[in-house]
Amino acid sequence: MKQIPYWLDTAPALPDRSGKDLPDEADVVVIGGGLTGLSTAYHTARKGARVVLVEKDKVGSGASGRNGSMCTQGLTISPGEARKRYGQERARELYDSFREAVDVVEEITRTEEIDCDFHRAGRLGVAFKPQHFESMRATQRDLADNFGHETQLLTRAELKSELGSDYYHGALLDPLSAALHVGKFVHGLAEAAERAGAQIHERNAATGLTRLPGGGFLVETLHGAIRAKQVMAATDAYTDKALPWFRKRLINVGSFIIVTEPLGEARAKALIPNGRLVVDSKNIGHYIRLTPDNRLAFGGRARFAPSDPASDVKSGGILKREMTEIFPQLAGVRIDYVWGGMVGFSWDRLPHAGEANGLYYSMGYCGHGVQMATYMGRAVAEMMDGRPEANPLRGLGFPKVPVPFYNGTPWFLPFGGAYYKAKDKLR
Repeated sequence: MKQIPYWLDTAPALPDRSGKDLPDEADVVVIGGGLTGLSTAYHTARKGARVVLVEKDKVGSGASGRNGSMCTQGLTISPGEARKRYGQERARELYDSFREAVDVVEEITRTEEIDCDFHRAGRLGVAFKPQHFESMRATQRDLADNFGHETQLLTRAELKSELGSDYYHGALLDPLSAALHVGKFVHGLAEAAERAGAQIHERNAATGLTRLPGGGFLVETLHGAIRAKQVMAATDAYTDKALPWFRKRLINVGSFIIVTEPLGEARAKALIPNGRLVVDSKNIGHYIRLTPDNRLAFGGRARFAPSDPASDVKSGGILKREMTEIFPQLAGVRIDYVWGGMVGFSWDRLPHAGEANGLYYSMGYCGHGVQMATYMGRAVAEMMDGRPEANPLRGLGFPKVPVPFYNGTPWFLPFGGAYYKAKDKLR
């Protein structure tokens, strides 16, 4: 059993981008080599800027290479909650941006000829409880009437044609959500950014930032310092103590995934006949999909603990038990991969982007980072080019986590996790 992400293990080998000399200055320095940083570097370099990206490990080594490889539509809060908070017009604008984000990923894969198995697989939101299905019925009407988005409601009987399990009580099918091989996409986006002129420096963490009297920043790194007119923080759940303002606004939650041995086409299709992306409605839920080589990837929170080798193995055991509860036919299947990673959540469960103390940022994707990180990289490139209206998240603020003396260590998560797991058990 490999304790590395399947997506990175099965992507083409990366070149070594470490050990290179930093230039003395740049127009833009991007901190972080995940999808946010790579997309920002790509779109900013295409505008003609001198761009340097620094990454403390390898590109995609954080959440961008450790996720479920789903590119799904839909807000990180319910449409009704968005309307309650912001009014219908603003809620529609936010919803449209999440929908456009999937289009942006598709556009980049096509423009840059990134072979990453991108296809509109469709997303099944499956109902864990009967009342969840009734809520989906109301959501379907709301999306059609107020957000211009057509979905399909599937009863429990109809779901049998989409899922080889009797565990759920129905589903809401969004036909436009996409699947991709996120490891190949990350690697392809890095190469596209370099073709556009960006420099990528791996294994070179940013260690400090100083605002310069004449404007701009001095970015200190493990291997030297560089002056920059503009700086973009693209670190999300992997934000360290060099950026304390953001740590106070992010709750980092562990998420874990197992991937089975190859099942063969017939066995895989018996599980998910049409290759949909599956996300269930539990509070501590699961996300499920087939890989391009007919394995089952099965993810979830599993444990409210940080990701490390021991924690990942424990979480993998929990996930295998839960997987076979949903799919009893997989009881004897071998698990070939298990890994974990951190997901950045904001207190209000929405991503946030803008400018803070002269520093540009986008983070807090709440589990929707594949498409939104890519989309927001493009938006930040426009913002840095003098177009603040390009930010679909403008005006939302970025609230602190309202816990006394909070500094980025979410000590309270096990208590919250126990509460929500108890709620899930109450059928």
